[in-house]
Amino acid sequence: MSLPAKDQLRYWGIALAVFALVLWLLGDVLLPFVIGGAIAYFLDPMADRLERLGLSRIAATALITIVGVIVFVLAFVLLVPALVTQLIDLTEAFPNLFKNARAFIEQRFPSLLDQDSNAHQFLASFGETLKSRTGELVQTVVASVGSAINVVVLLVIVPVVTVYLLLDWDRMIARIDQLLPLDHAPVIRQLAKEIDEVLASFVRGMGTVCVILGTFYAVALMAVGLNFGLIVGVIAGLVTFIPYLGALIGGTLAIGLALFQFWGDWTSIGLVAAIFATGQVVEGNLLTPKLVGDSVGLHPVWLLLALSVFGALFGFVGMLIAVPVAAALGVLARFATGQYLTSRLYQGKAGQDQETD
Repeated sequence: MSLPAKDQLRYWGIALAVFALVLWLLGDVLLPFVIGGAIAYFLDPMADRLERLGLSRIAATALITIVGVIVFVLAFVLLVPALVTQLIDLTEAFPNLFKNARAFIEQRFPSLLDQDSNAHQFLASFGETLKSRTGELVQTVVASVGSAINVVVLLVIVPVVTVYLLLDWDRMIARIDQLLPLDHAPVIRQLAKEIDEVLASFVRGMGTVCVILGTFYAVALMAVGLNFGLIVGVIAGLVTFIPYLGALIGGTLAIGLALFQFWGDWTSIGLVAAIFATGQVVEGNLLTPKLVGDSVGLHPVWLLLALSVFGALFGFVGMLIAVPVAAALGVLARFATGQYLTSRLYQGKAGQDQETD
């Protein structure tokens, strides 16, 4: 005899509350395990494909691990130092950029900067604030990154967690499947399959799109000689998962830097703008349709809301789990909507009359 619906809701509600409480209290401790689980989930299809080619699970995991270590070492040696250097230089350059922008306005639009005008007072106040906060911002970012993702997490815990989870992924899933409530197992399996399809399409597909576009933007911007082209390309690639936002943020930053660096050289400025226009055309017509598809069902506003809410509640760990949770909630919402449309609450007497006819 199954439990009444009221009791089931109570138990599932308690379980959800305990999960949220643990996540809130142990967010920093869980960080390497969340990152390791995300990487293992991302790499599991590759391990499955290698198994179909004849390798054992251990051999497939070992091969993926070796390749991953090589890629990580190359990125850490070749890419990370340049990124950190450009990020610090860009942050330190902001006051000078603002000063140059003010000089540009004074030269061409002097009426905007009359001593008694609101525009002059705002720009003066903003400049002083920017100057005083730049060093503090750099220190805060470095301190936050250092406390959240320390050397031990990056070099030891995350790789170990990833390898073990990747090795036992299929057994873990099979064990979880055995523990599902028998009465609800078919529905849970169907919902889990739909959530996995959404995550596979979005996380793996959109992750690949972000890497491709970020690489394209960085290489192209450095090729035209734009200062800070590498960090601008990486920033644009990281936020590409929100449609149009990557090009908007990256394009605004790149074109703004190009105006200061190449003022008068309209060809170079046009090339910078053309790079982002080309990236948008390629993403919208080739990369996203091929790698992500149209059936993901994750609206950009829904993603922004999930990132904001989970980031505010659970910090960096919350932002990491925001996308999968948003995908799961989207699938559950569609399932609940379907159940509602077939229920007596929605159909009422009119629906029953139509079925009779």
